[in-house]
Amino acid sequence: MTEKRDRIWIQGAGELASGTAWRLVRCGYRVVMAEVPAPRAIRRLVSFAEAVFAGRTSVEGVPGRLVKGDEASFVAGEVQVLVDPEARSLPRLKPAAIVDARLAKKPPVPLPAGEIPVIGLGPGFLCGRDAVFIIETHREARPGAVLERGEALADTGIPGRVGGETSRRLLRSPAAGSLEPKCRLGDLVQAGQELGQVGGRPLRSEIDGLLRGLIHPAVELLAGDKVGDVDPRGAAVDPRQVSDKSLAVAGGVLEALLRLEVLPDAAG
Repeated sequence: MTEKRDRIWIQGAGELASGTAWRLVRCGYRVVMAEVPAPRAIRRLVSFAEAVFAGRTSVEGVPGRLVKGDEASFVAGEVQVLVDPEARSLPRLKPAAIVDARLAKKPPVPLPAGEIPVIGLGPGFLCGRDAVFIIETHREARPGAVLERGEALADTGIPGRVGGETSRRLLRSPAAGSLEPKCRLGDLVQAGQELGQVGGRPLRSEIDGLLRGLIHPAVELLAGDKVGDVDPRGAAVDPRQVSDKSLAVAGGVLEALLRLEVLPDAAG
């Protein structure tokens, strides 16, 4: 049992992890997030991973700030982000709970959790082996459902349907290299439009829509890597708003924390 019950460590700072952090901070929890040196977040306008590149970021009014591992602490009202893929700072910080949001979709490399309860997001985790609870993340399987037995729906390789589109809405790297974007997040794009280049080859959209996700140009890519997302709903979408899926998953994490009696500090 830790002294402070409102301290949450989240491993990973991509879209679903960040939607979770955003909701937890708004509920009074204090959150530290750990990432890899070059995060592969796609929906960067709603990902605290962006702080790794920019130093600071914000998700719907909740600030995120990059800190060094030995400086990280749990602060009310903001998310601290550190580069710590192996969670070396976790034992020092002693959170009340861990949310494993790496989304590897396979059995996870264990974190140095000790007796700290772990909540896993998505497939790859097995209840009782890797996590106390698992939060379903697939759109076709009640995203946000809290599982206390078994595991989440296995990765199908097919993205959830949005605006009638599945695989065509994803952008994949045409070659190895780094992205040289020609469009910005939030731009309206058309089918066939060149959105950028990788290794001298064009990256084109297959559909009309709004460019909701695009990987950071600093990330080294292999051919076929996921690099972006075009939302067919177009101008009706706000790319700076936490998505409905993220809200559902965050709600599942909140339920799991309450069931573990990991409570926010009402005193702030």
